[in-house]
Amino acid sequence: MKLLTFLFSFCMVCKLNAQSPCTNDTMYHQFDFWIGNWEVYNPKNTKAGDSKISSILDQCVILEEWKSANKQNGVLFEGKSFNTYNASTKQWQQTWVDNVGGCTEYLNGNFSANKMEFKTNAFLIAADTLAIRKLTFYNLGINKVRQHGQISKDNGNTWNTEFDLEYRRKN
Repeated sequence: MKLLTFLFSFCMVCKLNAQSPCTNDTMYHQFDFWIGNWEVYNPKNTKAGDSKISSILDQCVILEEWKSANKQNGVLFEGKSFNTYNASTKQWQQTWVDNVGGCTEYLNGNFSANKMEFKTNAFLIAADTLAIRKLTFYNLGINKVRQHGQISKDNGNTWNTEFDLEYRRKN
């Protein structure tokens, strides 16, 4: 009985001391440059909103909490994105949801050349048109990140900008 009690206690201590696999795996930290509190500006240098980016769930997920600076069509736009490295597919992925019913899944993401790039799978945007969205985050240093959203309606041959934002770290 003493041996059984010892083994049970030993296993419980091991579990308490165990770290999440995300803590030490560098793949889960490629997007850490985005973590922080940000004021976000459009290309005309007008404030577009505020964004709080946090590491959650034992460093396995990066959570974005977005609020627009002004109402759009009478609504103060808010949204959240959940970003994680999927070890099974070896891809980064982002799921965006917002308070106007929007939802976008970027299931194909990778980090290279100091930028994080996500792409959606092709989706029907009109009765006879497929589109792909691309979302790129450029690490511009400790205090600045560029987020560039684009769409292609010709299988990625040409890209049109949907939005272009600059994140400036709050002091």
